[in-house]
Amino acid sequence: MKIEFDVFKNERNIHQRSLQFERVADFDFNTAIVQQDIRLHVLCFTPIDGGIRVISFRKANPREIRSYEQAPPTH
Repeated sequence: MKIEFDVFKNERNIHQRSLQFERVADFDFNTAIVQQDIRLHVLCFTPIDGGIRVISFRKANPREIRSYEQAPPTH
């Protein structure tokens, strides 16, 4: 899948959040729920021809974690 992003925004995200936009390739797009490692992450994106453009990629905040934990399973 093609993943597009602003290089400067990616650098800022790395410094602020220790998350590279390239890691979006590991995101589970089949269910639109983040792929868990140790932490839950939030990915905001817009579809483009043949892929996505990353808008934001960050650690989930407490409200988003609660929402995720309370959501019914999708698979």
